[in-house]
Amino acid sequence: MYSSERNGTHRILGALGAVALAAAGYGAYALLSGPSGSGSKGRTVVAEPPSPESAAAGAKAFLAAWASGDLRAAAALTDSPDAAAAALTAFRDGLRPSGLSLAAAGQVSAPPAAPPAAPPAAPSSPGPNTTVHQVVEGFTAQVRFAAAPTAWSYDGRIGMVRMSDGKAAVHWDPGVIHPRLTAGESITVQRNSAVPTSVTDRHGKPLTGLPSLAPLLGQFSASRPLPAGAPDDGSAGSSVVITKDSGQGRPESLFTIAAPKAGPPLRLTLDADLQRAAEQAVAAQAGGGTHNASMVAIEPSTGHVLAVANAPAGGFNRAFQGATAPGSTLKIIVSAALLEAGLTPDSPVPCPATKVVNGQTYKNDFPEPHEDYTLAQDFAISCNTAFIGQAMATLKPGALEAEAADVFGISGSPGWKTGLTNTDGRIPPPADGTNATAAQYIGQGTVTMNTLAMASVAATVQSGTFRQPILVADLPQPAAKRQLAAGTDAALKALMNAATRGNGTAAQAMAGLDGDIGAKTGTAEVGAPNAPTNSWFACYRGDLAVATEVEGGGFGADAAGPASAEVLRIGNAG
Repeated sequence: MYSSERNGTHRILGALGAVALAAAGYGAYALLSGPSGSGSKGRTVVAEPPSPESAAAGAKAFLAAWASGDLRAAAALTDSPDAAAAALTAFRDGLRPSGLSLAAAGQVSAPPAAPPAAPPAAPSSPGPNTTVHQVVEGFTAQVRFAAAPTAWSYDGRIGMVRMSDGKAAVHWDPGVIHPRLTAGESITVQRNSAVPTSVTDRHGKPLTGLPSLAPLLGQFSASRPLPAGAPDDGSAGSSVVITKDSGQGRPESLFTIAAPKAGPPLRLTLDADLQRAAEQAVAAQAGGGTHNASMVAIEPSTGHVLAVANAPAGGFNRAFQGATAPGSTLKIIVSAALLEAGLTPDSPVPCPATKVVNGQTYKNDFPEPHEDYTLAQDFAISCNTAFIGQAMATLKPGALEAEAADVFGISGSPGWKTGLTNTDGRIPPPADGTNATAAQYIGQGTVTMNTLAMASVAATVQSGTFRQPILVADLPQPAAKRQLAAGTDAALKALMNAATRGNGTAAQAMAGLDGDIGAKTGTAEVGAPNAPTNSWFACYRGDLAVATEVEGGGFGADAAGPASAEVLRIGNAG
């Protein structure tokens, strides 16, 4: 049962069974030691093991005090009273059980002799060169919860060491509480959401038969932890879990207190028709599995992810978790920074055949120079030398990273919460000066993106506002620090539109598409010298933005471009 003391704290009253306070010597010692363990001041661990009888009595006394709820008395029977008291209290407060029973199970096989892992400052330490022998006592725990039909049972172990006063004490370690608990972890009760009866697209259509989604939908059809303070409509469940105190990683479930009830269908933001088209387009450009490829489609007006496709399907979610150089698609962000710095699409920006930076020569994908070109023309033909030269002359150090973070929401921290695990795009500060900076201006070097990030970049240009991509409509979408001015965004859209016309690198792929369109190709050099380049394409048409990358696919217009255009042709019917 659970009762309250006068001071409002709770005490766990357990069925003591085999650990009744018949261990009289240790019961008396706990009282003499005092609640803070001050009676153990000056006691140290010695190398010799305790006798089997002393170890058994000490273990029983510890378990009896713990089960009765006298946690400070239990802690005083360890070689590290303060750490034990804090851990035992956290265990009690994290679970709030209705009862706790602890039964001694006798001596069990001991691990090889080793020094205890007591905190360095603990007065019980026998010294770094002393081998301390432990006698390991087993116990069985039963933790009861009012909402659970059965108790949570588990087997534990306690290492008993001999103290300088001749008595045995529990060598404290988080594993005393539970064998799977380690330092930096806590055991607590976690509330879990109801399990959706089904997962559908935004129109309620089933998402079955779509290979790229097969390994992803399970993450939505399973119960999810409810945030602290979330209202409970009676459908949530609860479970005992181990969590990292750092907040990182996924909780490890130990016991289900109450299973969550079946909830309503969960509608994702995906569109089944666009998803099917994306999977087919990516599979076609992957060459039957010869190339890895990915695609993401986003609705710019909402940030809703409409499609996510990978090749090969069913494995690594490259679209959300990839991290590789995006090539010249990054010139969208570079252009935004240049426009905000005062350039216009008509600003003269020469496109020389080569550009030498600190002894390193940069070239274009075409041999002839265009010294009389404007920024719009340079963007359309993706002139590397023009962008490197103009950006290095115009942009201050850190301007590109700031533009990506402040306008396009790409900062790598605190990280997008899309509904699935994702790797954020990164434009880290250049590590080696001018050469690294020049490489970043053409989407190479240390810049890493995936198609989720680049689809969001295209969506931000189309709508004029960054909306963090999400797969579940009610997820929060933190805003970027600022928007591009309307005139600047219109100029950026003009650049992306110019790439779809005339001699623009995206013209062939976007042929036949009308309306509000824009695109940018990318050709990324990764891996060994002369290795096949990665093909990138970021584009939009109306309220639909798409980004595709094909590993080893060559120029951006060769593989990623046609795949993206196939999805744009279907369009966003809403």
